[in-house]
Amino acid sequence: MNVEKIYNDKELTIKVDNQIDTVTAPDFENEINNEMGKFDSLILDFENLEYISSAGLRVLIMTQKKLQPHSIPFTIINSPDMIKDIIKVSGLDNILDIQ
Repeated sequence: MNVEKIYNDKELTIKVDNQIDTVTAPDFENEINNEMGKFDSLILDFENLEYISSAGLRVLIMTQKKLQPHSIPFTIINSPDMIKDIIKVSGLDNILDIQ
């Protein structure tokens, strides 16, 4: 997994490449947690993400739970169809903003 963080004022975009699996999910979660309090909007760009496991989905849920009480927008963009399908099958498309 490769992660690139891009700030545009207080909007943070995190680009994730390769895969988020059981091995890489803790690192992915740490990358997000290390930026908490520094942004007013979070965008995850999954354009080059090839796979996400249940451990990766858990990170998405936990991130949503942390940001929601503070009304911080959290959006996932550029997901390949396979990633969108995984999110939909898990039922998370009802709680996550997928564009």
